[in-house]
Amino acid sequence: MSPELLSVLVLAVVFVIATTRSVNMGALAFAAAFGVGTLVADLDADGVFAGFPGDLFVVLVGVTYLFALARANGTTDWLVHAAVRAVRGRVALIPWVMFALTGALTAIGAVSPAAVAIVAPIALSFASRYGISPLLMGAMVVHGAQAGGFSPISIYGSIVNGIVEREKLPGSEITLFLASLLANLVIATVVFAVCGGPKLWRQGAVVETGTAAAKGDAGTDSDSGSGAGGSGTGGAGTRTAPAATVTRTDAVPAAVPLTAPVVATLVCLVALVVAVLGFDLDAGLTAITLAVVLSTVWPDDSRRAVTEIAWPTVLLICGVLTYVGVLDEMGTITWAGEGVGGIGVPLLAAVLLCYIGAIVSAFASSVGIMGALIPLAVPFLAQGEIGAVGMVAALAVSATVVDVSPFSTNGALVLAAAPDVDRERFFRQLMAYGGIVVAAVPAVVWLVMVVPGWG
Repeated sequence: MSPELLSVLVLAVVFVIATTRSVNMGALAFAAAFGVGTLVADLDADGVFAGFPGDLFVVLVGVTYLFALARANGTTDWLVHAAVRAVRGRVALIPWVMFALTGALTAIGAVSPAAVAIVAPIALSFASRYGISPLLMGAMVVHGAQAGGFSPISIYGSIVNGIVEREKLPGSEITLFLASLLANLVIATVVFAVCGGPKLWRQGAVVETGTAAAKGDAGTDSDSGSGAGGSGTGGAGTRTAPAATVTRTDAVPAAVPLTAPVVATLVCLVALVVAVLGFDLDAGLTAITLAVVLSTVWPDDSRRAVTEIAWPTVLLICGVLTYVGVLDEMGTITWAGEGVGGIGVPLLAAVLLCYIGAIVSAFASSVGIMGALIPLAVPFLAQGEIGAVGMVAALAVSATVVDVSPFSTNGALVLAAAPDVDRERFFRQLMAYGGIVVAAVPAVVWLVMVVPGWG
């Protein structure tokens, strides 16, 4: 058995044990990285740790710490209240607002994980309060980030277009952008329809507790009343609440006062956005620095917030990505890509490359995978049987749409940012959803973008 095949089988065993024995998959992956790295790949400790995602570790810790402080001092409540007011109580619009916001951030140049790190904690806090599926909200944030991720001025778009130019392939910046935008928009629409979106529309708008509307409409409805109307035969005492308004116990909270900690935290959140988008500073280091400043000034909030850092998620993600790093070091990923690239049937090779991009990207860097797969596609693209524009767009979409996986940076941020959830259950939901995306999307984009022969 080749070392590369053995390393893939070990990864499958890690998944099986983690699923059946409820052992943290990250701890298992660290052990597997040590065993395979030293016994099979002949790596020393430095070689094994070469794949440890130090930057992602800091992002997960820093962002969850900062937003745990925001929850502790009431800032997230203030933001939720402001968001509901902005959409006039229509809770069903909020997932789409988050989709558009992350899309706009990545389209103007934000790295996808940075946009998700900024938006996901706010979006998931809102989902927690209003009973929206965290899977729905998390998927909308991630797919929104990828929808804008290939604009001509975005990071992903610039990198892929640069690779296409370097490899002297035909390219279309607008086609690449629209392919990713439309693919993620369609997926987001399906997720919204399946994960409770129609129910959110039917429930209408929530109203602020204690307002005149709530007081006036909450007392009676068409099935209750007093006096002559109480018999159910109708009467002047019976009134029907307006269909467009729903009064609930979890209606919009009263506005959170702008205390000093709330104001300071809002300033820090704005500073995080400006630092990441305007000055290209690392999101994790910036977030943890701002969290330390807030903790120093208000230590009581800090004591509660430190316990809310998502340490099990950090262990899980860092362990799995360290093992993927070992696979990369020993050449397993290149081995798989070259094996597919050597197939003599161009359309079959194209769909297999899309699947390799999706599967590997679910555990590793999307940009790194695109940088490896596009050159591998050059030999059969040169034959003229496959359209280069469609193939590049299909690879780009396949390698990024799977970022909803909890093992990718974006999926990990969503998992870590969700408050008041059963994380193990939410992890399984994200993993199942990511598996569906990996299984279905590459085939669909291949059929739509590659088979017609675009470019």
